[in-house]
Amino acid sequence: MIVSDTGFRKLKDSIVEKLFFGHEPSAELIAILLVYFVQGILGLARLAVSFFLKDDLHLNPAEVSALLGVVALPWMIKPLFGFISDGLPIFGYRRRPYLVLSGFLGAIAWVLLATVVHSAWAATLAISLGSLSTAIADVIVDSLVVERARGESVSGAGSLQSLTWGAAAVGGLITAYFSGALLQHFDTRTIFLITATFPLIVSCVAWLIAESPVTEKANWSIVGEQLKQLKQAVTQKSIWLPTAFLFLWQATPSAESSFFYFSTNELGFEPEFLGRVRLVTSLASVVGVWVFQRFLKAVPFRVIFGWSTVISAVLGLSMLLLVTHTNRALGIDDRWFSLGDSLILTVMGQIAFMPVLVLAARLCPPGVEATLFALLMSVVNLSGLVSYEFGALLTHWLGVTDTNFDNLWILVLIANLSTLLPLPLLGWLPAADATSPSTEAHSALEADPAKPIGQAFMPNLVSVSAGKETAGE
Repeated sequence: MIVSDTGFRKLKDSIVEKLFFGHEPSAELIAILLVYFVQGILGLARLAVSFFLKDDLHLNPAEVSALLGVVALPWMIKPLFGFISDGLPIFGYRRRPYLVLSGFLGAIAWVLLATVVHSAWAATLAISLGSLSTAIADVIVDSLVVERARGESVSGAGSLQSLTWGAAAVGGLITAYFSGALLQHFDTRTIFLITATFPLIVSCVAWLIAESPVTEKANWSIVGEQLKQLKQAVTQKSIWLPTAFLFLWQATPSAESSFFYFSTNELGFEPEFLGRVRLVTSLASVVGVWVFQRFLKAVPFRVIFGWSTVISAVLGLSMLLLVTHTNRALGIDDRWFSLGDSLILTVMGQIAFMPVLVLAARLCPPGVEATLFALLMSVVNLSGLVSYEFGALLTHWLGVTDTNFDNLWILVLIANLSTLLPLPLLGWLPAADATSPSTEAHSALEADPAKPIGQAFMPNLVSVSAGKETAGE
């Protein structure tokens, strides 16, 4: 019995150490991880949304690109949700009720898509509601991680961040392939109904969050003080110049929507194959994170931004071979070319985007780390919106439609070469001696744990990307 108890204890300790990185798997921790897991598993409907907009609503590439920009709006105002949660408790609680609400909003959004949505405007509203649901849950669960991490050592806080990232990554990887495979057997609205069950998990596990009721009345003076500190921070040249660079770097036109139509209508890629591409790119994003952490995290910002941008732009031009069918003349099958190209571009895209998180964190002065970091990420998300809308305008001007891809090569060319435009402004980034790790950077990174590609900041609803690969799209 003693041996049995000892063996059981050793097994438990081993699981806690290896699977939970030393954190006791309490009901609350499991609840937090499930929220992140749901964020990843919502990718099940990603391909379904793309095909729904294309085949059911008959939207053209320009309209889809414009729609994707609009539905990202909730991620532009993420700090606002944090202010509301802190300053306006519901029934005396700041966290649990908002998680419950976000889950119900998400379920309603997917049910609407599965039943009553029959127009572009209705689809925009329903998808935006789902985006709002995920953004609210993201803000709340990130704040919970920050609160728990403050009681840990520096290494412990980092492991908690890795644990949450892993939970979202597992959810994303599980659904990467099945997002396409299920479309071979079910229609899009059935996929939406299945997806509607996942946000309800968030509403259920919210009750496992340990939270003491707030006894004092809502104190908006705290929010006012935070806004005052934010204003002082963002008016500093050392903060707004790098932020402006990040915005310009991410705001260049995107060719994603048009390339999705090209992949399905011209190349004839089925949902099941697109699911394979998603799986490959999801795994490649993890490889990109590992490469950055293992070899590049000490490289100065100006160097890594400069070289990664140039290399990504050059590699991105390889899409011209697929768009012009030159790959066929070279004896390379469309599917193999697409898989290999997506893998390489995603690894480079993730490597290029990881410094954004580090830079944003290191720009945050003490006292407003969490709020300013969220604000900086909102700026990056805003640039994503601009990128989609620029892409929509170019798609319309070039006459690229769901059947006419004659000028798609021009769109891909512009999307890639335009990423080089911000390079003369590399001087806006901190110099090499300003990139050493700091306590402020560590605290800020805790404020918004990095998640897998497509889950970091706003929903990634387009299946196959071209021209510009970033983790925050």
